[in-house]
Amino acid sequence: MSVPTAPIAGRAPGRARATTHGHLSHVAIELFVERGFEETTMDDIAAVSGVGRRTLFRYYPSKNDLPWGDFDGMLGQMRARLAATPRELPLIVTLRSAILAFNTFPSAELVHHRERMRLLLTVPALLAHSTLRYAAWRRVVAEFVAGRTGQTPEDLEPRTTAWACLGVCLAAYEQWLTRDDLELVDCLSAAFDDLAAVLSGAAVPDPDPGPRG
Repeated sequence: MSVPTAPIAGRAPGRARATTHGHLSHVAIELFVERGFEETTMDDIAAVSGVGRRTLFRYYPSKNDLPWGDFDGMLGQMRARLAATPRELPLIVTLRSAILAFNTFPSAELVHHRERMRLLLTVPALLAHSTLRYAAWRRVVAEFVAGRTGQTPEDLEPRTTAWACLGVCLAAYEQWLTRDDLELVDCLSAAFDDLAAVLSGAAVPDPDPGPRG
């Protein structure tokens, strides 16, 4: 996967025209790809973004947070989407639709998102930090399932469903990163289909294939 074509060092100094979570995250990811995660400092990111160090830390308390962008805002959108779905829809249909929407990005952003996910899934420091983000994501799913089934988010069914959905997403992302010609939404859809097939028994081999009768 290619790095950004515009050289970071050639950017004009001064404050960025629009300081947002997305802008700062985008600059940080470019720097991480170009220079390496460990080699890039918060001061580097602030300088290239055209913001003060204090401003950067107000948006992102640590370097590990930067690749995630406005993750809390996206979680809020996913929670709202789940809450707005008709109760008569099967849980798996509702979850699948919301998770696909959560992971759908404009085509112009996919190269950048691919770089983001490659960092999150390969850099040791980010892998460790991701457990906190994944826990927040699973909490949204577990709370939704609990609300629809009359349970608490700590009960086994909501917990299991949340972990299964996270596993689907991570498996799909790992597959997506293996080839540049793969579509993320296709990988996610296929992963959901595979899980449904396995759980329904369609793809489970007979554990005792011996003679019967």
